[in-house]
Amino acid sequence: MRKLINLIAVPMLIVIAWAFLSSSGIFSEFLLPTPAKVFKSFLELCESGELSRHILASSGRVFGGFFMAVIVALPLAYFFYHSPEAEARSKLTLEALRFIPPLSLIPLLILWLGIGEPAKLAIVFLASFFPIYLNVFSGFKQINSAYDELSQTLRLTKLEKFRHIEFPASLPNIFTGLRLGFGYSWRALVGAELIAATSGLGYLIGDASEMSRTDRVFVGILCIAVLGIAGDQLFQFIGKRCTPWARNKW
Repeated sequence: MRKLINLIAVPMLIVIAWAFLSSSGIFSEFLLPTPAKVFKSFLELCESGELSRHILASSGRVFGGFFMAVIVALPLAYFFYHSPEAEARSKLTLEALRFIPPLSLIPLLILWLGIGEPAKLAIVFLASFFPIYLNVFSGFKQINSAYDELSQTLRLTKLEKFRHIEFPASLPNIFTGLRLGFGYSWRALVGAELIAATSGLGYLIGDASEMSRTDRVFVGILCIAVLGIAGDQLFQFIGKRCTPWARNKW
């Protein structure tokens, strides 16, 4: 019970302060709508089915681009771990790509891929790839060298070594990378949807802003926060169950 109170204490204080400021006349309702008005807009969007449509559109793009990044980042990190020369040759290129904000590539991606789903998936992929790759590669690099001697003593094959030593040892870092990559994917996608989309939570926020519906802007923002927290908690839950030897990292 105490843990629950600690968890909701600050959000409740923020909501109370929000309600006070919006109803006291300090800020106009146009700039800061009351929580009640935001909740009413939330119900209206739910009843019309518009909110669920935008949530499904954004979620599909996030998970699509995110899983593409996972499929590429994990084997690439493992390959570079076992091939330091290839990693050294590719490091400068990867570092250059890592420092380019994915949102800055939107105009180029639109020219190459159009304004459809491929461009949005590419934005999510680029945003989530490097947090996953860097954490997984770091996890492999941190494996104790004594395990190499152990695997040689036991005469383990490469597959057996990966299954029994390398993968379990790097699993906490893998889940950390997944959590970070998932968060970055939401941030990048919403930015992309604000610019070029006809559906999604980013589109909902941008469209509501143009229509001066601040209450709907708040609904979109809060939905993103709730979905992000839910996804992060899911990764933490699975991580704790899959890595009982590394509970101190959670």
